[in-house]
Amino acid sequence: MIPSRTQPWKEWIPALVWLGIIALESTNLGSSEHTYRLLYPLFHFLTGVDRFRFIEWNHYLRKLGHIVGYFTLSLLLFRAWRATLPGGVVAWSVQWARISFFMTALVASLDEWHQSYLPSRTGSWRDVVLDSSAALAAQILIWMFLRLQRRGSAAGPA
Repeated sequence: MIPSRTQPWKEWIPALVWLGIIALESTNLGSSEHTYRLLYPLFHFLTGVDRFRFIEWNHYLRKLGHIVGYFTLSLLLFRAWRATLPGGVVAWSVQWARISFFMTALVASLDEWHQSYLPSRTGSWRDVVLDSSAALAAQILIWMFLRLQRRGSAAGPA
């Protein structure tokens, strides 16, 4: 379903809220120590994992958080740009995908740069690559989903 263009600013609200969440997680609150203290009791209760082994789990859960966070940001930005930029009745545009991808990569870069100045955080170019890869995957999946959806609607009812 193509969003209404009468009030495109409404499509920006979820993207802006998500950017706020990323900004909050970029602070000391998103440090490894804080996520460890938050997640360890839950995972210990559910799986019985010990503290030493959870250090590795915490690392991978944090990387999964990067993937989910930036994948979602890329989706939300695509949705916002689709409502904002002209496109007629098309469901997908390379312009919307390109802007969404590059904006997400920019946010990832600024996030890691910001973290490099915090004593409890570290900025990593590897995280920028991970985040940008998640953004690219989101755009590829949007394109695939909308293409399959278009094929299904073109075939008509059976």
